[in-house]
Amino acid sequence: MSATAAPPAAPIGPVRSIGVTGKSHSEPAAAAVRDAIAWLGQRPVRVVVDEVTARGAGLNGGERCPREELPAAVDLVLVLGGDGTLLSVAHVVAAVAPDTPVLAVNCGSLGFLTEITRPEMTEALQLALDGRALIDLRPMARAFIRRGDRELADRTVLNDLVVQRSARSSIIDVAITVRGHLVTRWRADGVMVATPTGSTGYNLAAGGPIVYPTVGALIITPIAPHSLTQRPVVIPDDAPVTLRPDLRGSHREAAATFDGQMSVELEEGDAVQIERAPHPLRVVRSESRHYFGVLREKLQWGGG
Repeated sequence: MSATAAPPAAPIGPVRSIGVTGKSHSEPAAAAVRDAIAWLGQRPVRVVVDEVTARGAGLNGGERCPREELPAAVDLVLVLGGDGTLLSVAHVVAAVAPDTPVLAVNCGSLGFLTEITRPEMTEALQLALDGRALIDLRPMARAFIRRGDRELADRTVLNDLVVQRSARSSIIDVAITVRGHLVTRWRADGVMVATPTGSTGYNLAAGGPIVYPTVGALIITPIAPHSLTQRPVVIPDDAPVTLRPDLRGSHREAAATFDGQMSVELEEGDAVQIERAPHPLRVVRSESRHYFGVLREKLQWGGG
């Protein structure tokens, strides 16, 4: 088994329609939405705005649809907000139209995943309309929870799946298997399985490695482990990972969290599995900076 890189970036192809969605209750994002609509209104392109974003930006007229239907209705989704906004949109894209590319513009603070800045927005949009924008294929992961013969949750994640003890719980033991074979049992506050894109998020804060975002891999990282010998491990993403927390006892509680967007309380005997999703997220690449430039700029990576 070996981790493999995704194919190199390719041109986006024809873009005749653009869907616009933004962060709720954010004036910077609402202002970016209005600017984008005004700019696109002067170009020969169909524009669809998700209903909540349109109301939040105070838009009148124009084509609207629910966010859940937006990716299937257009050739490109323009995401205006922060990393959390992109994570929520990525789930929708994966569910309804995985081949629809995403152009994410940072309207927040850090914006590591949303690497295109507001001043770069119109240039990036023009490249997309011209068919010259380049697309990175970001591997995603499918995560689901099984309780007996029932499936409690099934969600595609861009960043990570986290199994973590509750605030009032004692430390938990988690059995980790890969392809049905026991890897180890970790005693820790929790365990996460991250994608390469998610390697610079919670995984990095927990001491996990940075993995180039188009590599076909999964990172298994303990959260505040009981022993220093419990270290992160990187495996190929064609190897399904299963986490089984030991929740026997009155003071052991845990939950599984999908990309920080949705959480499910776990019970003894539950199995949490994560595996490669059938389709990657197609993300428009920034023309002005490379991935390592983003690492240096946003995370001060490699600094003295």
